[in-house]
Amino acid sequence: MKPNRPLLIAVALTLVTPLLRAEPAIYDEDPIHYSASKPNDPAAQLQQWITQGKVKLKSDGERGYLQSVLAALKIPASSQTLVFSKTSFQRDIISPKNPRALYFDDDTYIGYVPGGDVVEIASTDPQLGTVFYTLDQNTRRPKLVRQTDNCLQCHGSTLTRDIPGLVVRSVFSDSRGLPIFTAGTFVTTHESPLAERWGGWYVTGHLGNQHHMGNQIWKETDGPDPAPTTHVDNLSSYLDVSKYLTPESDVVALMVLEHQVEAHNRLTRANYRARTALRDEKALNDALHEPTVPGVHTESIQSRLKNAGEPLVEYLLFSGEAPLAEPVSGTTSFARDFAARGPRDKNGRSLRDFDLKTRLFKYPCSYLIYSSSFDALPEAEKDYIYRRLYEILTGKDTSKDFAHLTPQDRTNILEILRDTKKGLPDYWTSGK
Repeated sequence: MKPNRPLLIAVALTLVTPLLRAEPAIYDEDPIHYSASKPNDPAAQLQQWITQGKVKLKSDGERGYLQSVLAALKIPASSQTLVFSKTSFQRDIISPKNPRALYFDDDTYIGYVPGGDVVEIASTDPQLGTVFYTLDQNTRRPKLVRQTDNCLQCHGSTLTRDIPGLVVRSVFSDSRGLPIFTAGTFVTTHESPLAERWGGWYVTGHLGNQHHMGNQIWKETDGPDPAPTTHVDNLSSYLDVSKYLTPESDVVALMVLEHQVEAHNRLTRANYRARTALRDEKALNDALHEPTVPGVHTESIQSRLKNAGEPLVEYLLFSGEAPLAEPVSGTTSFARDFAARGPRDKNGRSLRDFDLKTRLFKYPCSYLIYSSSFDALPEAEKDYIYRRLYEILTGKDTSKDFAHLTPQDRTNILEILRDTKKGLPDYWTSGK
């Protein structure tokens, strides 16, 4: 393995040592105006309901507002994953004995550390990308407070390619939870080999003889190659599990989290790049006193739309996904809870159905194609993505980036989307 060695580490929705970036940030300029724009993400909607008295968050004392927030956002406890590396702004109280819990659904991520002063929230806005909040655990009047400058020093930097986003990292962590920088680090997506995943995380589940970096404490003298990890059903031998909602950190939840975080980032990046290209096109047309005609673009703008959309197309179709050598199974109800949310086509198939034998999903097209972030893409960008997906799924594009898709895979995905995805172009059903 050749570890990636960046200057700083971040895990999921963490805040770490600030990264230097030019001011103002690109995403605070036209046409994005990230910090100045009013968000419309699930967390912002929850705060609106709190203000209107439609929702009342309750503190249970021991875990504060955690369970009440999860219930209000309908985020299942089975999504719990535990990270013990000190890679969060609450790092002073994070350790292998007191890890940070993450909970998530398709749009929102919740961070909780026992004994921490705040609940961390990262929620996905269709136009802005990831928006960050904290909820004071010690107040009697709970309020989700938006965070910009502090969070974005890491979560809107070169670490996220200059968009407000999230990162899952795998590190070599010592007995205190401190990353061993000299050993290297890894960015984790569905493209990552299992042997490079989950350093600094707890992992429960069964992976056959496939090794990973989870559940391990490292020393400076250890090399970068992970030692074998045995199967773990629960974490009671590692920590006091009574402080958490479940005694597990489910491997299937971890794998979905890793896919989803990068998918959200690519959706945001495609949105920003397309909007910027279309802004520039309009400015040029205005300067030349020419009309801007929807659907008609110069070769230069078409190229920019392609550059914005192609990485997203590849990721949506799991191009480059690391294969599983043996079946994987979790220890919670997460897989069932996740798959049950559909939607399903007339034959009962869903993009949320798992494979977990040779790959993550049975039908390798991301369920985030149903997300509000996908639907909010500029029409010109969405047109490009739909056209590319159709070319690939109908077998017109058989290039190496999509060679992992068998003819049956392509047919299955095409049929599922025709039945379940609203707003498809007419040619998806007419064939023209």
